[in-house]
Amino acid sequence: MNIRETLKEKQRIVIKIGTSSITHEETGALNLTKLEVLIRELSDLKNMGKEVVLVSSGAIAVGKQTAGLKKRPTEIARKQACAAIGQAKLMMIYQKLFAEYGQTAAQILITKNTMVNDTSRKNAYNTFEELLRMGAIPIVNENDTVSTYEMQFGDNDTLSAIVAALIHADLLILLSDIDGLFTDDPHQTKNAKFISLVENLDESLIQMGKGSSSSVGTGGMATKLSAAKIATSAGADMLIANGKDFHIIHRIMNGLNFGTLFLENKDENFHLIDYLKKM
Repeated sequence: MNIRETLKEKQRIVIKIGTSSITHEETGALNLTKLEVLIRELSDLKNMGKEVVLVSSGAIAVGKQTAGLKKRPTEIARKQACAAIGQAKLMMIYQKLFAEYGQTAAQILITKNTMVNDTSRKNAYNTFEELLRMGAIPIVNENDTVSTYEMQFGDNDTLSAIVAALIHADLLILLSDIDGLFTDDPHQTKNAKFISLVENLDESLIQMGKGSSSSVGTGGMATKLSAAKIATSAGADMLIANGKDFHIIHRIMNGLNFGTLFLENKDENFHLIDYLKKM
Protein backbone atom coordinates (compact mmCIF):
# COMPACT_ATOMS: atom_id res chain seq x y z
CA MET A 1 0.00 0.00 0.00
CA ASN A 2 1.19 3.50 -0.86
CA ILE A 3 2.16 5.24 2.40
CA ARG A 4 -0.27 8.07 1.62
CA GLU A 5 -3.12 5.57 1.36
CA THR A 6 -2.77 4.91 5.09
CA LEU A 7 -4.12 8.42 5.78
CA LYS A 8 -7.57 7.18 4.73
CA GLU A 9 -7.63 5.00 7.85
CA LYS A 10 -6.91 7.79 10.34
CA GLN A 11 -9.80 8.27 12.76
CA ARG A 12 -8.85 11.04 15.21
CA ILE A 13 -7.55 14.06 13.31
CA VAL A 14 -6.27 17.42 14.57
CA ILE A 15 -6.17 20.19 11.95
CA LYS A 16 -4.40 23.47 12.61
CA ILE A 17 -4.99 26.56 10.49
CA GLY A 18 -2.85 29.68 10.59
CA THR A 19 -4.05 33.27 10.66
CA SER A 20 -2.89 33.90 7.09
CA SER A 21 -5.06 30.99 5.90
CA ILE A 22 -8.37 32.49 7.09
CA THR A 23 -7.88 36.24 6.59
CA HIS A 24 -7.60 38.55 3.59
CA GLU A 25 -4.01 39.70 3.17
CA GLU A 26 -5.10 43.18 2.10
CA THR A 27 -7.33 44.00 5.07
CA GLY A 28 -6.77 41.37 7.78
CA ALA A 29 -10.53 40.71 7.81
CA LEU A 30 -11.87 37.16 7.83
CA ASN A 31 -12.03 35.42 4.45
CA LEU A 32 -15.57 34.06 4.68
CA THR A 33 -15.36 32.20 1.37
CA LYS A 34 -12.39 30.18 2.63
CA LEU A 35 -14.03 29.62 6.01
CA GLU A 36 -17.11 28.16 4.32
CA VAL A 37 -14.90 25.69 2.44
CA LEU A 38 -13.05 24.79 5.66
CA ILE A 39 -16.28 24.12 7.55
CA ARG A 40 -17.66 22.02 4.69
CA GLU A 41 -14.46 19.96 4.54
CA LEU A 42 -14.40 19.35 8.31
CA SER A 43 -18.11 18.55 8.38
CA ASP A 44 -17.60 15.99 5.64
CA LEU A 45 -14.80 14.35 7.63
CA LYS A 46 -17.32 14.04 10.48
CA ASN A 47 -19.84 12.56 8.04
CA MET A 48 -17.19 9.93 7.17
CA GLY A 49 -17.11 8.90 10.81
CA LYS A 50 -13.89 10.72 11.73
CA GLU A 51 -13.28 12.59 14.98
CA VAL A 52 -12.12 16.14 14.21
CA VAL A 53 -10.41 18.78 16.35
CA LEU A 54 -9.68 22.22 14.88
CA VAL A 55 -6.88 24.39 16.26
CA SER A 56 -7.60 27.85 14.92
CA SER A 57 -5.39 30.91 15.01
CA GLY A 58 -6.71 34.34 14.14
CA ALA A 59 -8.23 35.80 17.32
CA ILE A 60 -5.81 38.74 17.65
CA ALA A 61 -5.86 39.49 13.91
CA VAL A 62 -9.66 39.47 13.78
CA GLY A 63 -9.89 41.55 16.96
CA LYS A 64 -7.41 44.07 15.54
CA GLN A 65 -9.44 44.46 12.37
CA THR A 66 -12.74 44.67 14.28
CA ALA A 67 -11.34 47.35 16.60
CA GLY A 68 -10.08 49.36 13.62
CA LEU A 69 -6.38 49.08 14.46
CA LYS A 70 -3.98 49.39 11.53
CA LYS A 71 -1.12 47.36 12.97
CA ARG A 72 -0.93 44.16 15.02
CA PRO A 73 -0.66 45.40 18.64
CA THR A 74 2.52 44.84 20.61
CA GLU A 75 1.41 45.92 24.10
CA ILE A 76 0.20 42.95 26.15
CA ALA A 77 -3.03 44.56 27.34
CA ARG A 78 -4.00 45.63 23.82
CA LYS A 79 -3.12 42.22 22.35
CA GLN A 80 -5.23 40.52 24.99
CA ALA A 81 -8.12 42.92 24.39
CA CYS A 82 -7.95 42.19 20.65
CA ALA A 83 -7.88 38.46 21.44
CA ALA A 84 -11.04 38.81 23.55
CA ILE A 85 -12.87 40.62 20.74
CA GLY A 86 -11.55 38.40 17.97
CA GLN A 87 -12.07 35.06 19.71
CA ALA A 88 -15.73 35.86 20.35
CA LYS A 89 -16.23 36.87 16.72
CA LEU A 90 -14.42 33.78 15.43
CA MET A 91 -16.52 31.41 17.54
CA MET A 92 -19.75 33.14 16.55
CA ILE A 93 -18.91 32.59 12.87
CA TYR A 94 -17.66 29.03 13.40
CA GLN A 95 -20.82 28.04 15.27
CA LYS A 96 -23.07 29.61 12.64
CA LEU A 97 -21.28 27.94 9.71
CA PHE A 98 -20.96 24.53 11.38
CA ALA A 99 -24.67 24.64 12.31
CA GLU A 100 -25.52 25.01 8.61
CA TYR A 101 -23.98 21.56 8.10
CA GLY A 102 -25.61 20.04 11.16
CA GLN A 103 -22.44 20.11 13.29
CA THR A 104 -21.87 21.40 16.81
CA ALA A 105 -18.77 23.50 17.52
CA ALA A 106 -17.28 23.73 21.01
CA GLN A 107 -14.63 26.16 22.28
CA ILE A 108 -11.59 25.08 24.29
CA LEU A 109 -9.10 27.77 25.36
CA ILE A 110 -5.81 26.53 26.79
CA THR A 111 -2.75 27.99 28.49
CA LYS A 112 0.49 26.17 29.17
CA ASN A 113 -0.56 26.00 32.81
CA THR A 114 -3.55 23.88 31.73
CA MET A 115 -1.14 21.28 30.42
CA VAL A 116 1.56 21.49 33.10
CA ASN A 117 -0.82 21.04 36.01
CA ASP A 118 -1.71 17.36 36.43
CA THR A 119 -5.31 17.94 37.49
CA SER A 120 -6.18 20.50 34.81
CA ARG A 121 -4.44 18.42 32.12
CA LYS A 122 -6.55 15.37 33.03
CA ASN A 123 -9.65 17.56 33.07
CA ALA A 124 -8.76 18.90 29.61
CA TYR A 125 -8.31 15.35 28.31
CA ASN A 126 -11.65 14.26 29.79
CA THR A 127 -13.37 17.28 28.24
CA PHE A 128 -11.96 16.49 24.79
CA GLU A 129 -13.02 12.85 25.13
CA GLU A 130 -16.56 13.77 26.17
CA LEU A 131 -16.96 16.35 23.41
CA LEU A 132 -15.78 13.84 20.79
CA ARG A 133 -18.14 11.21 22.22
CA MET A 134 -20.96 13.75 21.89
CA GLY A 135 -20.06 14.29 18.25
CA ALA A 136 -18.93 17.90 18.70
CA ILE A 137 -16.00 19.54 16.92
CA PRO A 138 -13.71 21.14 19.53
CA ILE A 139 -12.19 24.42 18.35
CA VAL A 140 -8.98 25.11 20.24
CA ASN A 141 -6.89 28.24 20.70
CA GLU A 142 -4.42 29.50 23.24
CA ASN A 143 -6.17 31.62 25.86
CA ASP A 144 -4.41 34.82 24.75
CA THR A 145 -6.79 36.96 26.81
CA VAL A 146 -5.34 35.87 30.16
CA SER A 147 -2.06 34.05 29.43
CA THR A 148 1.17 35.71 30.51
CA TYR A 149 4.49 35.46 28.71
CA GLU A 150 5.69 32.74 31.06
CA MET A 151 2.59 30.61 30.45
CA GLN A 152 2.34 30.97 26.66
CA PHE A 153 2.91 28.26 24.08
CA GLY A 154 3.83 31.10 21.73
CA ASP A 155 2.37 29.59 18.57
CA ASN A 156 -0.44 27.27 17.56
CA ASP A 157 1.85 24.84 15.74
CA THR A 158 3.20 23.80 19.13
CA LEU A 159 -0.26 23.94 20.72
CA SER A 160 -1.77 21.69 18.04
CA ALA A 161 0.99 19.10 18.49
CA ILE A 162 0.46 19.12 22.26
CA VAL A 163 -3.29 18.67 21.75
CA ALA A 164 -2.61 15.79 19.33
CA ALA A 165 -0.33 14.16 21.91
CA LEU A 166 -2.81 14.76 24.74
CA ILE A 167 -5.80 13.16 22.99
CA HIS A 168 -3.78 10.39 21.25
CA ALA A 169 -4.65 11.63 17.76
CA ASP A 170 -3.78 9.52 14.70
CA LEU A 171 -2.95 12.49 12.48
CA LEU A 172 -2.02 16.16 12.79
CA ILE A 173 -2.38 18.41 9.74
CA LEU A 174 -0.75 21.86 9.82
CA LEU A 175 -2.14 24.17 7.14
CA SER A 176 -0.11 27.32 6.61
CA ASP A 177 1.25 29.52 3.82
CA ILE A 178 3.90 27.07 2.62
CA ASP A 179 3.64 23.82 0.62
CA GLY A 180 5.69 21.80 3.10
CA LEU A 181 9.32 21.22 4.04
CA PHE A 182 12.08 22.29 1.65
CA THR A 183 15.84 21.85 1.80
CA ASP A 184 16.05 25.65 2.05
CA ASP A 185 13.69 28.61 2.30
CA PRO A 186 11.86 28.57 -1.09
CA HIS A 187 11.11 32.28 -0.77
CA GLN A 188 14.83 32.99 -0.71
CA THR A 189 16.44 30.13 -2.65
CA LYS A 190 15.36 29.14 -6.18
CA ASN A 191 17.03 25.73 -5.99
CA ALA A 192 15.30 24.68 -2.75
CA LYS A 193 14.02 21.11 -3.12
CA PHE A 194 10.70 19.91 -1.79
CA ILE A 195 10.69 17.02 0.71
CA SER A 196 7.56 14.87 0.36
CA LEU A 197 8.23 12.26 3.06
CA VAL A 198 10.14 12.30 6.33
CA GLU A 199 10.51 8.86 7.88
CA ASN A 200 12.82 9.94 10.68
CA LEU A 201 13.00 13.53 11.92
CA ASP A 202 16.65 13.93 12.80
CA GLU A 203 18.64 16.98 13.89
CA SER A 204 19.77 17.85 10.35
CA LEU A 205 16.14 18.27 9.26
CA ILE A 206 15.26 20.32 12.33
CA GLN A 207 18.06 22.73 11.40
CA MET A 208 16.29 23.44 8.10
CA GLY A 209 13.61 25.48 9.87
CA LYS A 210 14.15 29.11 8.94
CA GLY A 211 10.79 30.75 9.55
CA SER A 212 7.82 31.75 7.47
CA SER A 213 7.22 34.71 5.19
CA SER A 214 3.85 35.41 6.77
CA SER A 215 3.43 38.79 8.43
CA VAL A 216 0.33 37.83 10.41
CA GLY A 217 1.22 34.48 11.96
CA THR A 218 3.63 33.62 14.74
CA GLY A 219 4.89 30.19 13.70
CA GLY A 220 7.61 29.62 11.12
CA MET A 221 9.06 26.35 9.80
CA ALA A 222 11.13 25.90 12.97
CA THR A 223 7.96 25.69 15.07
CA LYS A 224 6.39 23.27 12.59
CA LEU A 225 9.39 20.94 12.83
CA SER A 226 9.23 21.19 16.61
CA ALA A 227 5.55 20.28 16.38
CA ALA A 228 6.44 17.33 14.16
CA LYS A 229 8.87 16.07 16.79
CA ILE A 230 6.16 16.20 19.47
CA ALA A 231 3.42 14.63 17.33
CA THR A 232 5.50 11.82 15.83
CA SER A 233 7.11 10.98 19.19
CA ALA A 234 3.61 10.71 20.66
CA GLY A 235 2.58 8.29 17.90
CA ALA A 236 0.79 10.50 15.35
CA ASP A 237 1.62 11.08 11.71
CA MET A 238 1.92 14.78 10.87
CA LEU A 239 1.52 16.65 7.62
CA ILE A 240 2.51 20.21 6.64
CA ALA A 241 0.59 21.56 3.66
CA ASN A 242 -0.53 24.80 2.05
CA GLY A 243 -3.81 26.20 3.37
CA LYS A 244 -4.41 28.43 0.35
CA ASP A 245 -7.23 26.12 -0.74
CA PHE A 246 -8.94 24.16 2.05
CA HIS A 247 -10.14 21.56 -0.47
CA ILE A 248 -6.66 20.15 0.12
CA ILE A 249 -8.04 18.50 3.28
CA HIS A 250 -10.12 15.88 1.46
CA ARG A 251 -7.36 15.42 -1.11
CA ILE A 252 -4.91 14.63 1.69
CA MET A 253 -7.39 12.28 3.35
CA ASN A 254 -7.94 10.52 0.01
CA GLY A 255 -4.23 9.68 -0.11
CA LEU A 256 -3.13 12.22 -2.72
CA ASN A 257 0.44 13.48 -2.59
CA PHE A 258 0.16 16.95 -1.05
CA GLY A 259 2.46 18.48 1.56
CA THR A 260 5.23 16.90 3.61
CA LEU A 261 4.27 13.78 5.53
CA PHE A 262 6.14 13.00 8.76
CA LEU A 263 5.66 9.37 9.76
CA GLU A 264 4.91 8.55 13.38
CA ASN A 265 7.90 7.29 15.29
CA LYS A 266 6.49 6.57 18.74
CA ASP A 267 9.05 7.10 21.47
CA GLU A 268 8.22 5.18 24.63
CA ASN A 269 10.42 7.63 26.55
CA PHE A 270 8.39 10.63 25.35
CA HIS A 271 6.18 12.02 28.11
CA LEU A 272 4.16 15.15 27.39
CA ILE A 273 4.51 16.52 30.91
CA ASP A 274 8.32 16.27 30.77
CA TYR A 275 8.37 18.14 27.45
CA LEU A 276 6.09 20.87 28.76
CA LYS A 277 8.24 21.47 31.81
CA LYS A 278 11.28 22.04 29.58
CA MET A 279 9.49 24.66 27.45
